[in-house]
Amino acid sequence: MTGTASSGGSGEPETSDSLKAFGAVVQAFRKRAGLTQEQFAPLVGYSVPTVASIEQGRRFPPDAFVERAEDVLDAFGAIRGAAKHLSRQPGLASWFRRWAELEAKALSLYTYECRMVPGLLQTEAYALRLFTDQLPPLGDDQIDANMVKRLERQALLTGRPNTSYSFIIEEHVLLRQLGGLELTREQLDHLIEVAQLRNVEVQVMPLVGESHAGLNGPLRLLETPEHQRLAYSEGQENGHLIAEPKVVSMLQMRYARMRSQALPLKESLGLLRQMRGAT
Repeated sequence: MTGTASSGGSGEPETSDSLKAFGAVVQAFRKRAGLTQEQFAPLVGYSVPTVASIEQGRRFPPDAFVERAEDVLDAFGAIRGAAKHLSRQPGLASWFRRWAELEAKALSLYTYECRMVPGLLQTEAYALRLFTDQLPPLGDDQIDANMVKRLERQALLTGRPNTSYSFIIEEHVLLRQLGGLELTREQLDHLIEVAQLRNVEVQVMPLVGESHAGLNGPLRLLETPEHQRLAYSEGQENGHLIAEPKVVSMLQMRYARMRSQALPLKESLGLLRQMRGAT
């Protein structure tokens, strides 16, 4: 799902350091005030289980909770201050959030995808189809949050014209016709349009080839404003941010080889137009 939240349950984020720290601050001030969770909950207008989840770092606190807790506990601004450092972003899987923060500031972003059209290149209809096909099924609120975050991320392509974007997409991904012919035509039209932006390169990896440097799966690479190079890989329900220079260097080598194995830019654009005409 390329970094979107997929939980069909409570919708609570996985525990993070920032959530744990916030919960500890609330708990410390609650105990300082001599209140139990049972006494504190009605004062802030939330249930005891909700208060417990927030203090344990398992639930993202609503803005109203932050304000009420700050006032009820007379926390000297500490609770509001801790809330500013919370890292959850609704609509993004917990393992993807740090990468999303990095890609929003990156000088360059390279993406190889063999499963689906990369998130930054998906049409709204294509993305919606992915979210509605998710198993276990997502609720309407989660789908809406995913769509909002996906569209926000896509604004990077035009909003950061000085960032260099490279995409390598497997031809079979485009031949799958996910969602049917009309959706596929719309997606191909969008790829053709985006591929002509000055800061975007789109290459297609052909179906047939004697060698392939990307058989280990999807890959993303970026360069930060501080010129640090990082990588990211993603599986079914997990993602891994890679900072080890030797490993990143190896992955850069693989991506460079894939760029030479994929169709050149003009040929890739020509194939997209050919595929658009055939659908």
